[in-house]
Amino acid sequence: MNKILLALVVVAIALGQAQAESQPARAHDMTKMWQTSLARQSLAATATFDAQGRLWLASVQDGHVTVSHSGDLGKTFSAPVVVNPQAEFIAADGENRPKILLAANGHIYISYTRSMETPFAGNVRFSRSVDGGKSFSPPLTVNDNLDPFTHRFDAMGINARGQIYIAWLDKRDAAAAHKKGDKYSGIAVYYALSDDEGKSFRPNIKVADHSCECCRIAMAMDTDGYPVIAWRHIYDTNIRDHALVKLDGKMAPVRLSHDNWVVAACPHHGPSVSIAPDGIYHATWFNNAPERHGLFYAHSSDQGKTFSAPLNFGNYEAQAAHPSVLSLGHRVYIVWKEFDGVNTHIMGMHSADGGSSWSAPDRLSSTADVSDSPLLIATGSRAFLSWNSKNEGYRLIAMGGVRQ
Repeated sequence: MNKILLALVVVAIALGQAQAESQPARAHDMTKMWQTSLARQSLAATATFDAQGRLWLASVQDGHVTVSHSGDLGKTFSAPVVVNPQAEFIAADGENRPKILLAANGHIYISYTRSMETPFAGNVRFSRSVDGGKSFSPPLTVNDNLDPFTHRFDAMGINARGQIYIAWLDKRDAAAAHKKGDKYSGIAVYYALSDDEGKSFRPNIKVADHSCECCRIAMAMDTDGYPVIAWRHIYDTNIRDHALVKLDGKMAPVRLSHDNWVVAACPHHGPSVSIAPDGIYHATWFNNAPERHGLFYAHSSDQGKTFSAPLNFGNYEAQAAHPSVLSLGHRVYIVWKEFDGVNTHIMGMHSADGGSSWSAPDRLSSTADVSDSPLLIATGSRAFLSWNSKNEGYRLIAMGGVRQ
């Protein structure tokens, strides 16, 4: 997405939400635009590996989340299995995609956001398979507030104890404040926990007020089994930097980035987080402040209390965007998108010393049409780029440069 288009999207989102709430005629137009967007076919796909090295893929087709698997690293896939039997409007783009997790007992867990006909409204949904992906349970709604507004941009994780965490962005507090005539910037971050293998979820817990409205949440499991989440937060008056917290009930949110990007709308550009068994936090993000702009990377060796000086990477003039980070201990990988005016390229770089130094960027793949955001996944000690594009379809590409 070029800079001018990004700016237009940001402004349109901000104006659209305000107009949908205050001007009936404009609200009708926004509803029509929203429903048109929901009808588009999605390229968003999420992949993971099981203990046997099989690749599992969750994607969206005609209102259904589908799951398939591959035993040959994505060259061929099994027939897709439908998760939700009734077709739904499913939010599925680079910032809001279905999630798939595989538990140690072989259970498969799926989370996704079901969009509602009301613009920007949605519910977080969850389903599980206990028969190796042959069938899935009827989806349940995780958010316990069911008012017709935002419960979206879910992130999901599972720890070694089998506990499932889902975090998302939630408008219930903003709506309550606006109803009373109080000011409230952005929306809130909530999460819920299941400790019965996904049969049910505990009551929702609020993590923080004043998150950005439409940037994805990143989640990674720490070595103690508690998830760490990062999101774009609103500081002061519309400074849209990033926050991070561990969901152990002990840590208060800390500020991850200090770029001081002032923008009165959501840029649809969330962060990425990875934690390997060495316990080092690795994070990437995008900001567009006048003095500090582009893609950034930093790591923390003290569980988020402090971070290294941010590394600015990628070609800003080529609209570097949507970075994904993956840590396998001392080996760390980053991928991101760039656009040369004709083709979109996936760029990558790697570190062999835990993020202290990095290789030169390398072009990993390209497409001439629309594509999903890139993701990094791993099986054992091997890292892969997972990417879907309209022209070439799904691709799984081994990350080179660092000894596998």
